[in-house]
Amino acid sequence: MASAVIVSVLVLTILSLARVNVIIAILAASLTAGIMNGETLISSLELLVSGMGDQARVALSYILLGAFAVAISHSGITSMFVGYLLKILKDKRTITVLIIAGVASLSQNVIPVHIAFIPILIPPLLHMFDRMQIDRRAVASALTFGLKAPYIMIPIGFGYIFHETIQQAMASNGVSITINTIAKSLFIPGLGMIAGLLFAVFVTYRKRKEPSQAENFDEEPSSLLRNFTPERFNKKHGFTIIAILVTLVIQAYWKDLILAALAGLTLMFIFKVVPFKKGDRIVNDGIAMMGTIAFVMLVAAGYANVLTKTQSVSALVDASSGYLGDSKALIAFVLLLVGLVVTIGIGSSFATVPILAALFVPICVSAGFSAMAIAALIGTAGALGDAGSPASDSTLGPTSGLNADGKHNHIWDTCVPTFLHYNIPLFIFGLAAALIL
Repeated sequence: MASAVIVSVLVLTILSLARVNVIIAILAASLTAGIMNGETLISSLELLVSGMGDQARVALSYILLGAFAVAISHSGITSMFVGYLLKILKDKRTITVLIIAGVASLSQNVIPVHIAFIPILIPPLLHMFDRMQIDRRAVASALTFGLKAPYIMIPIGFGYIFHETIQQAMASNGVSITINTIAKSLFIPGLGMIAGLLFAVFVTYRKRKEPSQAENFDEEPSSLLRNFTPERFNKKHGFTIIAILVTLVIQAYWKDLILAALAGLTLMFIFKVVPFKKGDRIVNDGIAMMGTIAFVMLVAAGYANVLTKTQSVSALVDASSGYLGDSKALIAFVLLLVGLVVTIGIGSSFATVPILAALFVPICVSAGFSAMAIAALIGTAGALGDAGSPASDSTLGPTSGLNADGKHNHIWDTCVPTFLHYNIPLFIFGLAAALIL
């Protein structure tokens, strides 16, 4: 049982690196975990399918948000936005990537729309990225940073949900802690994310990257400005902004992405920004854009159910704890490693936290860790693997935007770069936080 998690995650990782479709890779990992735990092929599939319902709301919200994003693009407001960006940024490549990281960060706390902004903002910018010879792996790193670092460090929006999940999970296992204290405990691991972003932007992907032969431009990036005539602001753009604001208000107040996306999409038709006769095309394009992400999230939830119902994670922790002894450094190292393995497979920090907390808290209390150190361990272990996981929306979201023209590989251009630049510093800084606090 203990080895089922490790072997199944290895199956997922190896198949993904071999460019096998991520859905097939997760299915293979799920069946591997089930069979290694004594389940039959049929019962493993039943566990997988029964767990898929846990993410049904998320999947539907992503599809509706995809349709809403297509409707917004149809209004022309994104093309106008790109035009103004071209005039402002010109060939300032590094600043462009950092601005994208900043915009992505707002999606977690200030305007909590999560990955919904990516299919709206990124596809119109791809041509500009090629003109400016920006390495798309740098953009993927910036987007993943914005989708992850804010909820780790800041208890607002999705960050509040993440911190509250840690608080409730710890309380249910006998350790009380406040939200503010959790935020303080995760400040050090969050610094690791910042370090990873800066290293990616200023070191790893600093050099210009030539576009593919089909997109080899003769003119300089700035020459695009001479040929660009920005579209004038009109009533369709105004109605589009109203629809976006209504969507944000509903999402922020009622915390319901399905209702928010449906309201925004409906308003786009009512205001005739999108003609009714194009409704089928808009929805179909939205499904094409976000449907893969939605289905990956469903299958990943099924995989998590297989690991949970077969008690594979608890078996892994029990097996690991037998070799830990009294060394806090060794205990923290092994627990973070377990969190990395589990989260890469499940693909969700939020879903992993309750599972890990039930196992980590007793071990940490008996070893003498403080409440802040336990929170740092749980939060970091949950966040580890979110970046770099083939099944995480922190990687699926960036790929959905960057691969709109078919030139960005999910595993090698998003998962591998984000794994290296965020999981390594998160692990180091999280370990330091557990020992210092």
